[in-house]
Amino acid sequence: MPIVCKVTSLIIIPALFLGISLDALSGNNDSLSYASIVRQDKLNYAKEGIEFMCNSDSLSRIKLDVTAYLLSQGIAPSLVVTKMDASNGSLTFTLNTPDSDLDTLQLKYRNEYAIRDGIVRIPNEHGELQKLLTVSKKEILLALLQHGRLTEFSGKSCNVNALKEQVNVRQNIVAWAEQLNWTWPDGEVAEWNKKYWHKGTPLSHVKLHMALADAFKNQSEYAIGCYTAAKLVMVQGVLDYYRRVKRNKLLQQLVEAQLLLDHEPLVDIEPGEMWSFEQDFDSNKLTQRGKILKIQHKVAPLNFVPGDWVYIVNTDPVSAQKTGYEGSNAIYLGRNKFVDYYNDNHHAYTYQQKLDEVYQWRNGVFSRRRDVANIQPLSVDDLERLGKSPAENGLVQSFRVFPMSFENFVY
Repeated sequence: MPIVCKVTSLIIIPALFLGISLDALSGNNDSLSYASIVRQDKLNYAKEGIEFMCNSDSLSRIKLDVTAYLLSQGIAPSLVVTKMDASNGSLTFTLNTPDSDLDTLQLKYRNEYAIRDGIVRIPNEHGELQKLLTVSKKEILLALLQHGRLTEFSGKSCNVNALKEQVNVRQNIVAWAEQLNWTWPDGEVAEWNKKYWHKGTPLSHVKLHMALADAFKNQSEYAIGCYTAAKLVMVQGVLDYYRRVKRNKLLQQLVEAQLLLDHEPLVDIEPGEMWSFEQDFDSNKLTQRGKILKIQHKVAPLNFVPGDWVYIVNTDPVSAQKTGYEGSNAIYLGRNKFVDYYNDNHHAYTYQQKLDEVYQWRNGVFSRRRDVANIQPLSVDDLERLGKSPAENGLVQSFRVFPMSFENFVY
């Protein structure tokens, strides 16, 4: 079935044409840490970081297991604040930073964490495994530990393996988003490789993992909008993890069964409430759970965990009517990088570039080369404001969408 696009590509020109200095757009500039966004605007989070809500008898064991896991990823105990409340069955791990520090975008560039890129292996166009630099598990863990949101493990997921799974799946999602080169349909009908797909639905005789693999192997055969692109990345990252990386047949079949409940594996993978901010939202979908993804609300500005699906809204009522320019579906790759589905900017945008891209649509900038005269320069203060939620006159929705746990999944 056809899938509506919700984003456009960005054709990059030199940064000076954006009206922003090269320093302002760089991914590792300490002077643009955006700390002022959270200086006085910190939300009232009762708990932050990673929390295990378990039987009190198991907390000590989990504490040892998690501490050992963090240490194995180069995260020393001195970098983490651990709190145990046995009476309430609660164990929390939070990054040892000031409460007002909610920023995860600059973690890679903080010397005290000594973060290096991770190395994984994914199949190339010939099916051969090749090394790929991607976000490290260490950075994912540090982002989960940072102030500004809470990641909770409870019930059957109340163990260190559930945390490891979350980190591993997120890393695999990012890995599949690192080298994309799909075609932007620019308002035209989407194109799919007809050997595997019919308008976004795998052919009946084609196995799901083969159809997905082709979308990444033969990218020139696909012209898709960013909404579809985001879902392809999330589905591929999750299913490929259980099928190829973890090699767990049972969990692979479980994920496939979820995706194929309605024979449309790219439909409703996210919770229905993700789109509740839209004017034409169907309230019947408010309680509709995602097939493989969960949602977290009221996440702090600047707080993104690698593997998060984020939505940046075009709040301009005029340009938002143009198909494909309603907003931007972005996946966070860590290292202050967001996915570039169409390889317009060397496979990634900084956070600042994404904000500028969406904002400039209201100025008629739909092609950075063609519409360069329409670009209105943005100041650092402008970017700080745009980084807030629409309710605070910004562009970034305060929810994050991410993979659910299948290790202990129960229908």
